[in-house]
Amino acid sequence: MPRTADHDLRRAQMAQAVRRLVAHDGLDAATVAAVAREVGCSVGLVQHYFPSKDELLLFAYERMQAAQLDRVGRLIAAGEADQQPIRAILLRCMPELWPLDEDRRGEYRVDRAFHARALDNPTVAQAAGRAAAVVRGEIARAVTNGKECGEVESGTDAELAAAELAALVAGLADDLYREPDRPVGGVPLREAATAILTARLAHHFPGTCRHYR
Repeated sequence: MPRTADHDLRRAQMAQAVRRLVAHDGLDAATVAAVAREVGCSVGLVQHYFPSKDELLLFAYERMQAAQLDRVGRLIAAGEADQQPIRAILLRCMPELWPLDEDRRGEYRVDRAFHARALDNPTVAQAAGRAAAVVRGEIARAVTNGKECGEVESGTDAELAAAELAALVAGLADDLYREPDRPVGGVPLREAATAILTARLAHHFPGTCRHYR
């Protein structure tokens, strides 16, 4: 019997194949036959692991989302280990969701493709909603923690602040994908975006962290 690790590896290879195909040519390119060619296996083996194309696509999408959140989680842990204030940690983590290099541009294309599918596919819509809720939840938790350490004013609504910051990051991601070098305030958008995020974080986190004193 193949080991569980072998099954996990096969699923991971198929998910990566979907990601590459969708990032390059869109969702319609990620057929079961195309995924099999990318992986170098039979169509039957892909169907053994994923009886339907929708199951394959959803697995690949959720795996990509989990990888993004895992990267952000590692940055948060590193920031906490370095005793950085929450505002600095968020400023480092949130641009991880921006399409500023080839890999993240591919992730953005995949994410946008699935968001389009979510308009008429409730299962994909639920997956997209869960990922967005996790991002908002982590930001809201950061705001709440900021109140405890002195970075955030006590009257700040954590959920409202999280909704604003999450929407800002998502909106800037759209612009950065289309026109990363468009001049904004005399500098390319890729630089202006960081300044915009810095300003909004300073608005919500105006205080000084007392946690590490």
